[in-house]
Amino acid sequence: MPTTFKPLITTDWANILNTEFEAPYFIALTNFLSTAYSKGNIFPPQDAVFNAFNKTPFKKVKVVIIAQDPYHQTGQANGLAFAVNSGITLPPSLKNIFKELTTDLNIPTPPPSNLIAWADKGVLLLNTILTVAESTPGAHQQKGWEIFTNAVIKHLSTEKTKLVFLLWGKYAQAKKTLINAEKHFILEAAHPSPLSAYNGFFGCKHFSKTNVLLAENGFLPIAWAG
Repeated sequence: MPTTFKPLITTDWANILNTEFEAPYFIALTNFLSTAYSKGNIFPPQDAVFNAFNKTPFKKVKVVIIAQDPYHQTGQANGLAFAVNSGITLPPSLKNIFKELTTDLNIPTPPPSNLIAWADKGVLLLNTILTVAESTPGAHQQKGWEIFTNAVIKHLSTEKTKLVFLLWGKYAQAKKTLINAEKHFILEAAHPSPLSAYNGFFGCKHFSKTNVLLAENGFLPIAWAG
């Protein structure tokens, strides 16, 4: 029998998302993942799948960065969108994120690649699909994760105010319909991938713009440099 996949959330998100865990779609997702993890290389490791929620409790969220699914090679994914484990070669998108960060804020050194420093400061690094099969990007699309993370975005939109949502690329921007733009701030740009970064990601200045919005609304800016 495969080990049962469980939603290992240890913060206030556990109570907020409790009804999702009991929903038929999530039970089906759990069954799918229990089998998938027992049969092949699935990333991130089970104990890291919900790191975004464990590193950034609901009460601390100030900024939300939305991405698609985790990196799909051994040792990369750590459960935080765009992040990779320390010591791993920077993927192109993360390299471009750091390039824009350095240019925007004139900082000499970006934060550690695991991005835990950002998560600790209230930046929810949310993949909309939380798992992936080795060497197969998008392998876990339409298995239930999108329903779950849509619910996450709706909770944020409904129950908090004055969040800054960073939507990079068309996939993330499609989630705009879930966000109440009268209560929150939405910044859009091209995806940081090398295929699109020069079409509007570089020069977007989202890091400085985010801090201006936070400061204007009574929140501490994010120390993006770590």
